[in-house]
Amino acid sequence: MFLRALLAFLALPGSFAIAVPLAWIWSAGLPFRLHPLTILGLAGLLWCTRDFYVAGKGTLAIWEPPKYLVESGLYKYSRNPMFICMSLMLLGWAIAYNQRFPWLYTLFFLAAFQLRVIYGEEPGLARRFGPAWDAYRARVPRWIRIWADTETPPAPPA
Repeated sequence: MFLRALLAFLALPGSFAIAVPLAWIWSAGLPFRLHPLTILGLAGLLWCTRDFYVAGKGTLAIWEPPKYLVESGLYKYSRNPMFICMSLMLLGWAIAYNQRFPWLYTLFFLAAFQLRVIYGEEPGLARRFGPAWDAYRARVPRWIRIWADTETPPAPPA
């Protein structure tokens, strides 16, 4: 299953957040530049892929999804850390090159991620995981918690 998880990573986020930007860089004849956000996003994606494989007993691919609801790792803080990480990668490419294509590509995917999550992923997770999904959804924000928006700020570390 590890090979299938790796192939799903390469096929899905790898194609959108790595292959397309690299193909654009190569076709435009630009020198390779890497922004720290791209590296941070890649590290997060690998972490999420590992969590799907280890905790969820599946892959990030829709044809072999996790058998168990993943609530560990970055999923403790966001219901969609993979999309956040892909967005970070795309923002990193856009900042590094500051040209029209990477910015438009990033904006397109930000909108697509929002629609995919609301109309595709969340209803499917509700059907698959039922009450466990409802409890998780009530506890963890869709994207990321903004502490200023909560009634009680997080407690300082002891």
